[in-house]
Amino acid sequence: MKGEKDRFVLPPDFRKALKESGDGRKELCLQLHPTLTCLVAFGLSREAELDLQLDREEENALRRGEPFNRQLRSSQLFGFLKVPFDDSGRFVLPARFVKGARITDRLYFQGAGPEFLIFNPDELMTLDPTDWRHAQLACEDLAEDALAKAKR
Repeated sequence: MKGEKDRFVLPPDFRKALKESGDGRKELCLQLHPTLTCLVAFGLSREAELDLQLDREEENALRRGEPFNRQLRSSQLFGFLKVPFDDSGRFVLPARFVKGARITDRLYFQGAGPEFLIFNPDELMTLDPTDWRHAQLACEDLAEDALAKAKR
């Protein structure tokens, strides 16, 4: 849920992983997902792997005889912002991310290995349940838990 001063809060498990990824630095790397209406998020250690990923993708495209625009792909991979968060995990989403991912007052964090996704729950619910039902059910469970806590 969005709190005071338009801040959101990272869940504790994500906060811990991000701090470990950044050698104690409290920064979240964010960019818009290339095909979904959500954000891709990762820790600082992932930044060092992006050049290797770019090289692999280029090699794979060349091996398959497909075109590869290295400059375009590089701008996609490295087009992220570093967003600080405090000890409680509070952070402010830049306006372009709020607009691009159609964020309102709630976030859903979906773990996905070295990267994770951040959705507006309403946007998540519009995705094909064949692929996303597990995340949709988890999001519903978390929303029900939050509602129950708020009633106490």
